[in-house]
Amino acid sequence: MNKKEQIKLFRSLVAIIIILILTIFLWKLAPFMKNLSTTEGQIAFKNKISDMGFLGVLLLFGLQILQILLVVLPGEPFEVLAGMCYGAWGGCLFITVSVLITTIIIFFTVRKLGKKYLYNFFHREKVNKVMNSRLLKNSRNLEMTLCILFFLPATPKDLFVYIGGLLPIKPLRFILISTLVRFPSVITSTMVGANISNGNWELSLLIYAVTLIIAMTLIYIVSLKDKNKEIINIIK
Repeated sequence: MNKKEQIKLFRSLVAIIIILILTIFLWKLAPFMKNLSTTEGQIAFKNKISDMGFLGVLLLFGLQILQILLVVLPGEPFEVLAGMCYGAWGGCLFITVSVLITTIIIFFTVRKLGKKYLYNFFHREKVNKVMNSRLLKNSRNLEMTLCILFFLPATPKDLFVYIGGLLPIKPLRFILISTLVRFPSVITSTMVGANISNGNWELSLLIYAVTLIIAMTLIYIVSLKDKNKEIINIIK
């Protein structure tokens, strides 16, 4: 078994472990989620999270970091779960700190090991497609392009974090952009989680619907200008 196959096997095992831990985590919370529409149910749910104390924080934090480092699962479920556990703003802060730590690790790792390191996590064609984009080669507009890519919902943000280490940009500026510009996407997910924990399922669905409409509108507006069509091509 070569190195690439070993890494794929390791990622698969990590993905299975994460899914199992999340399943157990949600299974233990399930009895407290059945009555979230009632005040008593909401209190019981939040008390359960509080009873887990630092263990609960550490568990979710570890899962979030593994998700970003190994790109084995989408990030939205973790963001929703953080919102359920710590509220919209507390969950947003929790996710932001996790993203900050992992972005720093990934950025400097890729900068040291180079493009081949990315092939262990993403398809070679996808990496080359993004890296060959004229927008990312244009250092003058690079930061604005990155802001758009991290701001738009449903973009492969984890891929952009990895590719950041190969771009002609100062580490601090990239880390700040990739961490802070995704705030609208994160706060939306944690708001959904917070409303689920309060029994407001209808409001959660409304938030997702509004977010989808805004995302589609933004992508459409960006695609209207010829110079921005390359951005749409990157995120496809």
